[in-house]
Amino acid sequence: MEKEAVKAQIADATTQVIQTADPVSQMSFWELATHSGPLAFGVLVLLVVFSLVSWAIIFVKWLNIRQAVNESLTFLDTFWQSKRLDDIYQKAETMVTCPIAQVFRQGYQELLKVKRREKNQEAGGMQLGGIENIERALRRAMTAEMTELERLIPFLATVGSTSPFIGLFGTVVGIMKSFQEIGVKGSANLATVAPGIAEALIATAAGLLAAIPAVIAYNTFSQRIRVLGAEMDNFSSDFMNIVRRHFF
Repeated sequence: MEKEAVKAQIADATTQVIQTADPVSQMSFWELATHSGPLAFGVLVLLVVFSLVSWAIIFVKWLNIRQAVNESLTFLDTFWQSKRLDDIYQKAETMVTCPIAQVFRQGYQELLKVKRREKNQEAGGMQLGGIENIERALRRAMTAEMTELERLIPFLATVGSTSPFIGLFGTVVGIMKSFQEIGVKGSANLATVAPGIAEALIATAAGLLAAIPAVIAYNTFSQRIRVLGAEMDNFSSDFMNIVRRHFF
């Protein structure tokens, strides 16, 4: 009889523990989010928006940078294989997403302007100024192309650096709610603290899920953009050497 009584007490205690844990353990991620407080839910919504916008930017910039790299390789092959700048210019006009091609177009257009002006003036008086104008046109084109390549990239850095802190804010809110429940109910059992802790962990996880892809994409895109910038700078130097040898 005593053994049966002990077994009955153990069974009752086990049932009580299971019933206490069930409301939280059986709730899905979405149920935990929707049952959280307004402030915690607002944090989750903000992090989800950040994540969705980040993924959209990642997809768009991946396509843009990939196309820019591929067209730059094609243009450089065309440039070094061609013997006439006007033929290269016609090819460059079709490569609207190629940064190096756009740099060449601006430099070549300025070269044509300088040569037209030189026909009406003394050659010696225009050489230095003409070269400076071409170099300035190349620098302006490089700046414009780098600005376009880097467009939207800073948002990824912002998401990567702020999302963990926003998630941490949600964590603090969840923990505060847990302590409030403890104070109201006067107990610190699992049923009291579990909902707040679950909300806190969801906010932390959401912050990390938003930040990690954004940081990886930002570093990857930044490295590729730096490479394209170096290629544009090298091309500008090569183009100016050709201009000095053949036109001045």
